[in-house]
Amino acid sequence: MKKIKSALISVFNKDKIDEICSYLSSNNVIIYSTGGTYNYISNLEIPVKKVEDLTSFPSILNGRVKTLHPKVFGGILRTNSESDIEDSRNYDIPSFDLVIVDLYPFEETLKATKDHNDIIEKIDIGGVSLIRAAAKNYQNVTCISSSSQYDKLIKILKEDCATDISFRKTLAFEAFEKSSAYDSIISGYLN
Repeated sequence: MKKIKSALISVFNKDKIDEICSYLSSNNVIIYSTGGTYNYISNLEIPVKKVEDLTSFPSILNGRVKTLHPKVFGGILRTNSESDIEDSRNYDIPSFDLVIVDLYPFEETLKATKDHNDIIEKIDIGGVSLIRAAAKNYQNVTCISSSSQYDKLIKILKEDCATDISFRKTLAFEAFEKSSAYDSIISGYLN
């Protein structure tokens, strides 16, 4: 079992995030977040840290670059190897045990508009990268890539705020499926 001690949350769809954050907070989990998600969690009066405070770098390019930073990805990709622990200590990189990220609604945008610029802006870069990093490191990180997984996560948070390797591996599989399907829709549009 892997205890959840820190989480990174960056979601477009905020459904049930209040419940998840409430359970995380009651289990003394440190929550990091970005932009609109940070504001949402903060307005719930739940302790949350800004990713930009961690990275010492603001969200730039109209929010298109928020999480693409070594302190974020180092915290997700870190293993328990001595060299990873040393790098994390030397560069003040936290360790993320839980990553909750969903993707910009590209398919919904395709249905809602024909405006090419609006459609292109809904191609998620950071979210897909975070999901792939967390799924790759499923040995150490719980990767929640869809709101359809929230109920399972809430059940776990209520019980003991820890996940087993089998659950994390299933989530990793689902994350790569989601990432692949997302990219397929984008390539179909561009084709």
